[in-house]
Amino acid sequence: MELEKIRTFSDEELVKQQASAAEQIFRIRFQKSLGNVEGLKKLRSLKLDIARIKTEARQRQIDAEKAANPVVANVAPAKSTRTARKKAQKA
Repeated sequence: MELEKIRTFSDEELVKQQASAAEQIFRIRFQKSLGNVEGLKKLRSLKLDIARIKTEARQRQIDAEKAANPVVANVAPAKSTRTARKKAQKA
């Protein structure tokens, strides 16, 4: 599955595609344990698809967090009142 196609999926479709790929991996591994060596290329491509899907889902989560909590840049820290109190006590 291509990355551009994955990016067009909704969040629900991403979850469905990931579950589908995981199920196919399970089936291929089961067949492999029975002695059938066909489908090893498919196994690799399914693993890559799952990685791409998880990456896209995580990227969407990070983007949503950034949108919800904008970072304020270049804000000066609050001035300490400790030294001001000491100067006031001496005077």
